[in-house]
Amino acid sequence: MVALLALHEFYAMSLPPARRAERLLGVLFGGVLTGLLSLDLPWALAGGLSFAVLFFAIFFLLRFRELSTVTRDLALLLCGLLYVPFLLGHLALLRGLPQGREWVFFVLLVVMASDTAAYFTGTSFGRRKLYPAISPNKSIEGAIGGLAGCILGALLGKVWFFSALTLVDVLVLGTVLGVLAQLGDLFESMLKRSFGVKDSGTLIPGHGGILDRLDSLLFVFAPAYYYALLRFAA
Repeated sequence: MVALLALHEFYAMSLPPARRAERLLGVLFGGVLTGLLSLDLPWALAGGLSFAVLFFAIFFLLRFRELSTVTRDLALLLCGLLYVPFLLGHLALLRGLPQGREWVFFVLLVVMASDTAAYFTGTSFGRRKLYPAISPNKSIEGAIGGLAGCILGALLGKVWFFSALTLVDVLVLGTVLGVLAQLGDLFESMLKRSFGVKDSGTLIPGHGGILDRLDSLLFVFAPAYYYALLRFAA
């Protein structure tokens, strides 16, 4: 449900009102892709993605509307499927691994620690802009604080509930996930600026939409899953 709400917000930002039917079909396909990911069957996921590409290619061919924008709209619809349900669907894959619950809590903890540390460090010590063209309020100092917070969160996760991780795992995951979480935030900011909106939605009063809350997580669940798969389940 969360993935579908976030995908709906993405399409509401990116596709014009005349594409309401395409938005609805995209959200429905997003639900199917999320379900296929949870099955952990590579052939099923590959088949689902292939069918989605073929279906929407033909659908837009028969319902092109404006030739000057049809390829852009098609690309945005397919991008939404990959960006939201495909990436977020790795949460189900991560949960299905041995110690999957610990992995999910670990990822949530390190991202929360990163976001919290980045905010307080940025507001207290931020002087130099990190990427003003994309996110004017973010600072280099805040980014460094967020990375340190992510590593600290990874260490706390190991101590509190995930003793199977080594200190090397803590350092690697804390660093990589810390960088990716901040890049995920910046990527969504870029999307919103390109679409000319401040927030992805209004579902959470004062905090924007669901996609605004998921932006960091979308970039970390898949890398965490493949790291766990190669490092512990291989």
